Amino acid sequence: MSTTYKPISCSFYDELEARATTGQPCTLTYRTEPDTPPSTYHGTIQDLYIQDKVEYLRLADGFELRLDNLLAVDDKELRNYC
Repeated sequence: MSTTYKPISCSFYDELEARATTGQPCTLTYRTEPDTPPSTYHGTIQDLYIQDKVEYLRLADGFELRLDNLLAVDDKELRNYC
């Protein structure tokens, strides 16, 4: 979406960490291009990492997503976190 990274809220990051720690499968809802419908992807978060000052998550199957493209994980919407 944007080339300038916008960090997500710490409390939402905590939600992602909890799922990574427990190995709980989850459904990610995200948008990588503006003005496009959201996409979903199901998997288990294996890693949360930073590369070039940008935060990412990696699922067990190798799928990677920049965190500021994330809209929701399961029923938790990013916009509801500050």
